[in-house]
Amino acid sequence: MYGIEYSRPEVVLLQESGIGVAEVAARTCYDSFKNSENETIVNIEHTLPDKAHRMQINAIEESALLDDLAWTYFHHSILEHSTLSFLVRGTSRGVLQEHARHRIQAISVRSTRYTMSSVLNAYVASLGTDNPKEFFIAKILSFNMLVTTNEAYNRLEIGAMFDKLEYQRGVVDEFYELAVAKSSLPLLEELSGEELFRALESGKKKRNVGDAFKHIVSDNWKVDMVVTFNLRSLKNYFSLRDSGAAYFQIRWLAEEMKRATPSKYLDLIIKQK
Repeated sequence: MYGIEYSRPEVVLLQESGIGVAEVAARTCYDSFKNSENETIVNIEHTLPDKAHRMQINAIEESALLDDLAWTYFHHSILEHSTLSFLVRGTSRGVLQEHARHRIQAISVRSTRYTMSSVLNAYVASLGTDNPKEFFIAKILSFNMLVTTNEAYNRLEIGAMFDKLEYQRGVVDEFYELAVAKSSLPLLEELSGEELFRALESGKKKRNVGDAFKHIVSDNWKVDMVVTFNLRSLKNYFSLRDSGAAYFQIRWLAEEMKRATPSKYLDLIIKQK
């Protein structure tokens, strides 16, 4: 792709609410519980569901009413009562900018504020070696933290990270205090290289370490996230992002999310070929 190779994200469905509640919502609108092909829905007309009854509702696999509302009458608001939560591994920070355009979603993303310690530890440890930049590049390559997979290209990007940190160290007197926890500062006088790196990794992590170093982050950084869509929003997401016109990395993500979505949901939001 454009002369650069990329890894693809992985997706697993963590939670699904089922389609039963959406049918209950629709039949509440029309007061038509007795017309359902699902006996557990019919029973709602005469009694409030107990725990066992609610489990049966959530286990419903098909609903003729939902199919009619979705594809004949285009009454999509009832789809908002069904939700799916996905765990995404290995998409890029660039994709997050695309995701932000989908307003109705819940998203929790791996934070650079709290998870940059290993990168800073690699840089600090490198400074006591014969070839600091090479030590840093090799260490970051081993983290597999970029979605780009061309080693030559990744060495350029990681080298640029090193150069940015070098510049910052030269102009900020308290650089080390920003980079590592106070309890680990004495280690910098005693150790270097791989030994220092391991010691820093096993020590206390500095809180909010990313606040001073977000400038080294690029769109190629891998991120993990949990994202929850209601079914109507997921329909919109797939229609826009599972498209040849979409940014290729978010299209890959949409493809994986679709593969992880059970057919009972896809049947209501995507015209199957």
